[in-house]
Amino acid sequence: MALTSAKGKIPTGYAEEVALSESTFRSQYRAREAIEGPPSKKRKREGKGDSSVVYGAGAYKGPWAKYEEERPDASSEEEVEVEVEYEEDELEPQPEAPTKAGTAYEDDGSGKESTEFHGTEMYDYQGRTYMHVPQDLDIDLKGDLAGLKNYVPKKLIHTWKSHTKPITQIRFLPDSGHLLLSASADGKVKIWDVYHQRELLRTYSGHNKLVSDIDFNNDGRQFLSASYDRQMKLWDTEYGKCLNKFTTGKTPHVLRFNPDPSLNHEFIAGMSDKKIVQFDTRSGELVQEYDHHLGAINTLTFCDDNRRFISTSDDKSLRAWEYGIPVPIKFIAEPYMYPMVRSAPHPSGKYVAFQSSDNQIVVYAATDRFRQNRKKGFRGHNNAGYAIDVAISPDGDIVTSGDSAGFVCFWDWKTGKMWHKIQASDGAVVACAWHPRETSKVVTGALDGTLKYWD
Repeated sequence: MALTSAKGKIPTGYAEEVALSESTFRSQYRAREAIEGPPSKKRKREGKGDSSVVYGAGAYKGPWAKYEEERPDASSEEEVEVEVEYEEDELEPQPEAPTKAGTAYEDDGSGKESTEFHGTEMYDYQGRTYMHVPQDLDIDLKGDLAGLKNYVPKKLIHTWKSHTKPITQIRFLPDSGHLLLSASADGKVKIWDVYHQRELLRTYSGHNKLVSDIDFNNDGRQFLSASYDRQMKLWDTEYGKCLNKFTTGKTPHVLRFNPDPSLNHEFIAGMSDKKIVQFDTRSGELVQEYDHHLGAINTLTFCDDNRRFISTSDDKSLRAWEYGIPVPIKFIAEPYMYPMVRSAPHPSGKYVAFQSSDNQIVVYAATDRFRQNRKKGFRGHNNAGYAIDVAISPDGDIVTSGDSAGFVCFWDWKTGKMWHKIQASDGAVVACAWHPRETSKVVTGALDGTLKYWD
């Protein structure tokens, strides 16, 4: 059978009829096309037109002129190649290929943990480290706390300076308070002597970004650190060894050990992806996940004899949970509420104070109803734009907060009246903590990286 071209004039050869399945034909066709390439087409661009003509025939098209598609002249057996000129503004910039550094959080250098001892001597004459509670002081750091009465501090007695970037969190060693732990935006955690020479004792290095939170376990022999490098690490307080690492791939904002003695090996962490996660420090495994918030988690506070905890978030809500059960037992979200960025439980166990983003401290009940106590509100400071800490004195009578103008403020718990205001820094004071056993000792941390001890 004779085959002719589309115009029916030129004989193009003869072909025998062959029985060929469609799939065989397609595979052979693709194989031939891969060798010879697709049929060439001559591409020619329309004229750009006259720049003086706006509408109608011959109007100016410029770089928007289209391409005409024509088949090669049938009388010509050779293919005609036409160079197509592209305008510069037609070429779109190609996005750069993603690099591993932009997507991987494991290899960001945060895996290298180290520690350095800065103290005068590692051991005393009896071979004890700085973890030993000193007995040669005019205050008993091991006795009963009953009868402790707190007063507002008046003067600065010491300044610690070693961090190179803003302080983010400070914690006294539980019960005795003879050591002070500080975290900073420089990625370091440091521990300081509160008595004797008041020197820097040890630096814990293992994060390469801002350390967002730290928390001691019950006896203070271990502590957790959370960082914007998406890692949470468990440290040995005494020797500085990193004991374990935890991550979900998201940024942890806040973490808390469970204070219950039988569950002190577990901790919860509030993450940037709206979840609260629960880890076991012995196995390193994620054991529970609380996923109901609609924004990043800001605070976690244990209450009701540590059977429950309260969480707040950027979604301007408060939720209460039974520990280990991932369904909230209470949800509070009112139109007048603002995000609550820091929290402090009252020593009585009945209330929790929250630093609200509308320049006030609000109080909620820590019992079954979790209602806001409208009679208790503490105002007069400015916290807008900062996650400023709030602290309550060990006797429960004084509420303390930093201020974005560099003050540290003190209120009476019962009346809500501001007692005193101290200019503690030129920049914002973002961290504060009461000594657990002294009558009027408070530590503040500021954006300039300094820690100040007040009495």
